[in-house]
Amino acid sequence: MGRPEVKQIASNRKAFHDYFVEDKFEAGIELAGTEVKSIRQGNVNLKDAFCGVKDGEMFLHGMHVSPYEQGNIFNKDPRRVRKLLFHKREIIKLQAKVQQDGYALVPLSLYLSGHRVKVEVALARGKKLYDKREAAAKRDAKREMERMSRGRY
Repeated sequence: MGRPEVKQIASNRKAFHDYFVEDKFEAGIELAGTEVKSIRQGNVNLKDAFCGVKDGEMFLHGMHVSPYEQGNIFNKDPRRVRKLLFHKREIIKLQAKVQQDGYALVPLSLYLSGHRVKVEVALARGKKLYDKREAAAKRDAKREMERMSRGRY
C-alpha cells in the first residue's frame, strides 16, 4: 500500500513574500464536519493566518473557512481558532525556537492526504523591507533574462 493521494486545496503565497522559510512541518487539524465539506469545495483562505502555542497546544488563528451551504445550524464561526495536531515534543521544540530566535509559525498550505485534511506549517523568519525589494529585483532580472534568451524584447 503506497502513500495516500495528496490534493492541494489552498496555499499561503503571501507567506513566501513576507518570510524566509527555514523548516516545514506537517500537522493534522481539528475540524467540524461542515468545515471539512467546505474545505473540500475549496472555500478556505490562509492569507492572514498564523500559529500560536498556548498551554502546550498549538492553535491556528485567522484561517477563514466559508460556511457550508447545506450546513444550516451545524456551521461554525468562519474565523474560529482551530487546534493543530502536533506531537508534544515538536510543540515544545517549536515554541522554544519562536521565543528565543524571533521566528514565527506560519501555515503555508492546506491539503488533503487521503481522506484527512493536513496543514503544512513553516518555521519562518520575517523579511525586512529591503529583503522584499531585493527578492523582487532578482525575480524581475530573471524574467528579463528569460525574455532575452527567447528573443522577445
